[in-house]
Amino acid sequence: MNLSTRYLGLTLNTPLVAAASTLCGEVGAIRRLEDAGAGAVVLPSIFQEEIDHELEEVDRLLAETGAEALSYLPPGLADLGGPEGYLKLVRRAREAVDIPVIASLNGAAQSGWVDYARQIEQAGASAIELNVFYLPTDLSLPGVEVERRHIAILKAVKGAVSIPVAIKLSPYFSSVGHLVGELDRAGADGFVLFNRFYQPDIDLEELKPVRDLRLSHRGEIRLPLLWIAALAGRVKGSLAASSGVQTAAEVVKYLFAGADVVCTASALIRHGAGYMKTLLDGLVADLEAREAASVDEIRGRLSRASVAEPEIYDRANYMKIIRTGHTAAGEL
Repeated sequence: MNLSTRYLGLTLNTPLVAAASTLCGEVGAIRRLEDAGAGAVVLPSIFQEEIDHELEEVDRLLAETGAEALSYLPPGLADLGGPEGYLKLVRRAREAVDIPVIASLNGAAQSGWVDYARQIEQAGASAIELNVFYLPTDLSLPGVEVERRHIAILKAVKGAVSIPVAIKLSPYFSSVGHLVGELDRAGADGFVLFNRFYQPDIDLEELKPVRDLRLSHRGEIRLPLLWIAALAGRVKGSLAASSGVQTAAEVVKYLFAGADVVCTASALIRHGAGYMKTLLDGLVADLEAREAASVDEIRGRLSRASVAEPEIYDRANYMKIIRTGHTAAGEL
């Protein structure tokens, strides 16, 4: 059975991608993911703000106490000299596995994106995923300016490197499709839909905002599934589905919608790197049951452009559901 796929111009053995998480920050785990069937891995994000803070701390200590201060820095910080720890991970991962190693870059200023993107390419990354985690809490900032920032970041990075560049977006735009189209025309090699914002909660005992990690659940597949289906066949860039993947069923659904690859992190965090084989075995079993000889035979068959009634993805479907009162079991 042919499970290979094309993503960002790269050939992957399988359409399963280990999304950015702490699990992908250790070479041993990356090897296990490859052995379990991952077609590619996305390394944890390198955050421009963290690196800048660490470098500022080095400069401050050197200014206050001289060169001997380097011996008192936290482990690994003394020889950081920029994003060296992350670049070392990129180099070691590329040496350890044969599958593509995609670096994830999360920046705040355009200069940071470009500088670190160049260094990541030099370290040997197969591609770069721009993780645009930007919350426009400035109420005076118009939506069009937020979109322009995304496009400007993409163009700046594309102009600085020669490896493929994907952009990971949030769903919180007035017109996701239009923005993806603009980014596609600006040269994006692929789109990861969608980024999950880790939003704060409120501790009623301590009366303060708190942050915690909530892993995704299969119900979160709905929104990215809709947009993957809507965009499949209509953009040049690759489509990567993200969020809600817990079993092989979600993988198959995303492929039917038109995804080139399917990313998962939460399921791997819950069950370990070896769970990738469970997802792969489930995918193979589903394809065999459908007598499909390859992933390409099912990809996009249920995209908006391929179904007989495309309005099922639109407002008409909403109206039918409301009128008939149909509600999925367990979602009341």
